[in-house]
Order: sequence, then C-alpha cells, then structure tokens
Amino acid sequence: MTTSGISRRSLLAGAAALAAAAGPLAAVARAASRTPKVLVIGLDGTLLNRVKDASAPRLKSLMADGLTAASSLYANPFAPTMSGPGWSTVITGVWPDKHNVKDNEFTGQRFAQYPDFLTRAETARPALSTYAVASWAPITDTIFSSKVDGRVSTPSAEYDTGTTARAVEKLGSAPGPDAVFVQLDNVDHAGHSYGAASQQYLDAIHGVDTQVGQLLDAIAARPTRAEEDWLVLVTADHGHTDAGGHGGSTWQERQTFLIAKGGTAAPGSVRHDVRMPDVAASALAHLGIAIDPAWGLDGRPIQQPSPDDFDALRAVLKTPVDEGGIGAGVVGFTHTPPAGWSVDNTRMGTGGVTEWRGWSFTTDEFWTKAQRDQQRESNVRSRDVFAVADGDEWQDKSFTGTFDSTLVSPAWPVRGGAPATLSYVTHYLQSGAQKGEVLVSYDGAAPVAVKTYTSDAVARVESLTLNVPAGASTARVRFRYTGGNDWYWVIDQVKLAGS
Repeated sequence: MTTSGISRRSLLAGAAALAAAAGPLAAVARAASRTPKVLVIGLDGTLLNRVKDASAPRLKSLMADGLTAASSLYANPFAPTMSGPGWSTVITGVWPDKHNVKDNEFTGQRFAQYPDFLTRAETARPALSTYAVASWAPITDTIFSSKVDGRVSTPSAEYDTGTTARAVEKLGSAPGPDAVFVQLDNVDHAGHSYGAASQQYLDAIHGVDTQVGQLLDAIAARPTRAEEDWLVLVTADHGHTDAGGHGGSTWQERQTFLIAKGGTAAPGSVRHDVRMPDVAASALAHLGIAIDPAWGLDGRPIQQPSPDDFDALRAVLKTPVDEGGIGAGVVGFTHTPPAGWSVDNTRMGTGGVTEWRGWSFTTDEFWTKAQRDQQRESNVRSRDVFAVADGDEWQDKSFTGTFDSTLVSPAWPVRGGAPATLSYVTHYLQSGAQKGEVLVSYDGAAPVAVKTYTSDAVARVESLTLNVPAGASTARVRFRYTGGNDWYWVIDQVKLAGS
C-alpha cells in the first residue's frame, strides 16, 4: 500500500467521523450548499381525511417523511369555497379580501397588486426558471402572469395525464426549473359526479397519487439531484361534501391541507397553525427570496413558525358541554387562560351556554361548528387556538345578566418614554349595544382605552402605537367585551413590541 493511499483513506475516515459528530448541523450545512428548488402540487377538491382512507402510498410517504397540516377556509360572504378564490389564495399568498377573487369569473381580481408567487420569484431573481401547468385553464391563463417563463393549460382531451406528462418532462429537463406549479383536477371531478363518500372519489385519489409519484420520480432521476434541495408542497383549493359539490359553508367544503417534504419540514410532524396563503410564502422563503412587508402577504413561511401564547392551550382543550351541533368527539374549547394571562368575569352574567361563558379559547373547527353562516368562517387571520367572547352563542341557554368579560394580558416590559406597538388579530362583528374595548395600564395604574369597537372589524390585523409614560416599566393589555344577545369578538396573536 502506498503512503498516498494510506493518507487518502485516513482523510476520508476523518471526514466521515467529523460529519457523524456534527449530526443535524452537518445536514443543515449540506442543505445550505445545495440549490433550492420548489415543486407545488395542487390537488383540486381533495380532502385530507379521504387521502388517509385511500390507496395513496406516495402521498402517505410524503406525510411520513415531512409535515402534515390540516387547514380550513372561509365561506360566504368572505368568499365561496370555489376554485377561483381557492387557487388565487394559494398562489398569491393573500386572502380573498385582498386578491378580490370571489368566484370563477375573476371579476375585479387584483393580481397586479398581489401577483402569484412565481411572478414574485421572477421579479426578485429574473434568472430563475419558473413553470406552471394546470388542468384547470384559468390557473395558468389568469392567475399566473406572463412573467412566468412557462404557462401551459392542458387540453381537455389530455387532462391530468397530459398535465402530468408535461410536468414530468419539465422536471427532468436540464438544467431544469427552479420553481414549478402543477394542478391536477380529477379528484374534483369525482367529487362532483359521485361525492366525497364514494369509492370513485377514493379511486380518483389513487389516480392522482400515482401521478404525484411520477412527479417525485422525475425529481429523483435528475442527474443533478444530489446538488439540489427540493421542497415539495402539496395542497388543495377546497373540499367536497359527502354527496358531492362545494361552494357552501359546511366543514367538509371548507377543508384544505398542506403536505410538505424537504427544507426544514420534520419527518412525521403535524402542525395546527398553517393556513392557505402559507404555500406561496413558504415557496418564496425556500428559494431564498426575502418577503417584503410592503407586499402585504397574509402567508407565513412554514420554515418560520411563530406560535402565540394561546396556541399552547391546544393540549388542554375539551369536548362540548352544552353545544349540540359540534360533534361529541370534537376537542376545541377551554376557559383556562395561558400562563400569565387571566380572565376577569366579575361583571359577567350567570348561566348561558357553558362553552362561551366569558372569554373562551377555541379553534376554528369548534367555534364555526357552533353556528354556521354568521361570518365565523371569515375569521381567516386567526391561527390555531384563539380567544373569543361570543355573546350571541352564550345567550342560547337560560341566563341572567349581560355578557361582560375582560381578557387580561401578562405585564409585559416596556421602556418608559418610548413608543411601543401593540399588534393583534381582531375579528369583530357588531350588533345592538355591544362594545369591544382595548385598554392599557402601566405599572398597575388605572387602565386607559386605546381602541374601541362599535362597528364591524372583520379579519383585521391591528397595529396600535402606544405612548408609554416616562418611568413606566410594564404594560398590561385588557380586551373588554360587553353586550347582550349580540355577536362576538375574536382576538389572536397579541404582541407588544418596543421601539
């Protein structure tokens, strides 16, 4: 054996030992050295719970190897559960009140102001190769702009087979694309024809699962695969009823999901805070494109989770007590506030529906199932667990007095004499004499109102500048809701930041 041979073998062994010792850090370093690429797959009208029931080995493998997040949509009057609003939300990263698509005609769309994620990628880095192919023509004809390098609407005679073949060809090309969007439509057709409870719907899921596998195999076969860091995102635009159809406000129609493999998605992980606009934001983040706050995106990259205090309550949520239409097995409410928070019910009436006696902490599924079609479905900017004061639902059972409850934050540190910013999501629907007040107290002094709600403030992100008094060191925020048989107030993602 030559001296050079011994030296080379020793060096290789030493490198392997260092890599093993580095563990996850080495994996991060390897990913950072590879070229980031994104594949977004849209499965029209597909329900996550039916994917789990179907023969879908490739999708289930993605779930096992990555992140799975069930999510929910809006309903009228925010927007119907249709493909136009759904795909526009996925692709632009903003909710329908921004992109303004409320039907499949795209009348009044604002894609110039809120463009698709491939257009944003092209604008930020024109050298990127982008491609979109869809079985439903409006996606590539209308939602994606002409800045995208390739936009293809598959002829109806070829349908999902042709869509898949074109995407496979593109994914296998050299040097290949950097970001690809593919939409497959057959599951939606099966839903309309046979219903989501049918075997035909399961068969259609099996069919698209095979096509998803072809897309994944095309990536795996790329000669440069080892130098590439692919993030695969699979999602849907809406769900389907058991009998078939969508556009309404039932829980099944409002269902969507995200399956993510690659990037920082941990194998077998489950998230409850992911929403539809996160797909676009996550794709851009993976490509290394900084998200400009001026874009006004509603999406948040899955790579950058930001849980709030209320989300920590998911483990203590309970099943219904008085509410009869939610479902006996649905877990989704508690009166126990998170650490540091409290609820002041000293002025609160007695009796009423247990779940909504004073401020409660709940989820979208639990709260919207309590009563459909009263704009609870429009609470799209809340995530995971949120706080709600619901005088309307509380008075659906015998009670005395009025609804008067105050949600109280921890005493957060502030810098005396310097401005601070209070931000939160609010979803407030006004009726009768109800009122919502935001009050702030410094160092235990009397609370002072900084914002009052007496008119609708639906699905809004608020940002209030607080003038912190000189010498103050802490601030406590109060959200007081008063009313009778009126509507409600949702609060979420409360943050207080100094300047």
